[in-house]
This record gives sequence, structure tokens and C-alpha cells, in this order.
Amino acid sequence: MLNPQLLTTFSAIVSAGSISAAAIRLDCGKSVVSRQLARLEAELGTRLIQRTTRKLMLTEVGKLVLLEAQQIDRALSNVAQISGQFQQEVRGPLRVACPRPLGQRHLVPLITEFTRLHPLVEVTLLVEDRLTDLIAEQIDVAIRVAHLDDSTLVARKLADNPRVLVAAPAYLARAGVPRTAEDLTRHECLLWTRDHRVYDEWSLSLGGVTTPVRVQGRIHVNDGMALVASACTGAGITVIDRLLVEQELASGALVELLPRYSLTPGPAIYAVYPARQWLALNTATFVAFLLAQRFAQRA
Repeated sequence: MLNPQLLTTFSAIVSAGSISAAAIRLDCGKSVVSRQLARLEAELGTRLIQRTTRKLMLTEVGKLVLLEAQQIDRALSNVAQISGQFQQEVRGPLRVACPRPLGQRHLVPLITEFTRLHPLVEVTLLVEDRLTDLIAEQIDVAIRVAHLDDSTLVARKLADNPRVLVAAPAYLARAGVPRTAEDLTRHECLLWTRDHRVYDEWSLSLGGVTTPVRVQGRIHVNDGMALVASACTGAGITVIDRLLVEQELASGALVELLPRYSLTPGPAIYAVYPARQWLALNTATFVAFLLAQRFAQRA
């Protein structure tokens, strides 16, 4: 019979993207991983992966074998999770993905607190702005600030995402304080940009009336924390998620503008995890920690 370990190794190679990365993930030597892949291909009598100097590509047979190998991975994971549920002990590895601004500002201190509460948990935090593939990259929980439409995932709302209009005192001393939404058209604004689009129309509401304002600015930024840093230097006025400027507002580095107006909120913040029959105890405990005890209060 075919050794299931060979399929597990094959799945790890594909998921990690290389034999070297798979060896690190499996905590074994690169030569061991290479031999196991060669043995699997020999036993099946076909090549599963086309190797080049830069990347690995699955053959057509390899794609079919990968689907079966992933079923074995899920079965082994379910067995481990069933065991963990009966043990009733929060322990083991936990892989968490989060966009950079939220990871830096909010999730890092929460993870520190969570590991103090549960000293047998080992957390790997992947701080990345790209949309990670939870299944392929073996992510247990991802924090996402986005509209969600993937039905294969479970999403738990952590917090709403209000936005705020801010500027540095130095800028306001130089350019004046806007009193109405229309005043913004005469100010230098810092603009969010993404996918070659500049978001230069801001919608402000007052008394049930929404006013779209077309603003102008010479600085366009595609990173939330860089946008905050630009505002702190006195470069102009910006619209930003309140979560990202709580510290600056508290310290006085930034000032909230037009507080009587409300801004269109950003997408809500969710904890997302793969739909599984058996959810690992450490995953369930971490989500509950974010949801019920800490994250929503901070947000």
C-alpha cells in the first residue's frame, strides 16, 4: 500500500512552494523531502511536479493526486482536533494572518495577551496586505477588513469600521480649519489609492443630507500607516479608519475635523476561518478571545 506520509509530504511541498520551504515546515532535511517525493513518483510511475530553477509546477496527474493528498491532510487534522477537544486543553500551533496596519496597531498586543493566558499555544502571525488562501497556506484564522463572499469560510464580525477626517495641528495652523464639507475643496488632501484608482471623492453626511465632495491632493498613498504618517507631518487632511489613528488622536499628533458630520464607514472587520466539522480548540478559543473579550472593545 502507498505510504500516506508520502502524500502528506507532497501536499506540504505544493503548499510551501518549494522543497526547501516544505523541509522547514516539516522540520526535516531537504534531502529527506526530495527522496520522499521521488519515492512517491516512482511508486505511482509518473511525474507529479515539473521542477525548474525558479518554481514548481504541478502536472495534470499531480493536480489530481494533490486533491487526494489534501483530503488526507484534512482527515489527520480532524483527528488531531477531535483529540484536542476531548483533552480540553488549549495548546499547539496557531497560524494567524492579518493586514499590516491592524496587525501592527491592534493584533500584536492582543496576541501577546492571548499567549500569556494560554502558554501552550504557539502563534505564528503573518502580517500581509494580500488576501491569503486559508486552505492552501494552512491559516487557522485571518483578520479581514473586506466585504466577504467566499461561502467556504466562516466569518465572525469583530467590529464596525468607522472613519474619521484628520489633520495635524501644524497643517491647520498653516491652512486653516475647515468648517463645512465644501471647505475641503480648498484644502490639500492626502488620498488613498489602490489598483491604479485614486479615491478623491469623500461623502459626508449631516442632518440626513449626504454631500459628495471632490477633493484634490498631490500625495497618493496605498498604505494605511503611511497615510497616517503623511498626515502627522502636516502634509494635509485625510480620511482614515479610526482604528488606525486612535493613538495619534489621543496624543494630539492628529486632530479630528468636522465632528458633526458622519463619513461612510469602511468594510467591517471579521475573523475568518475555514469551515470544518471539527474546529481546533485553540482556534475556537482565539476567535472567542477576539470576539467577546478584547477586539470589539478596542475597536
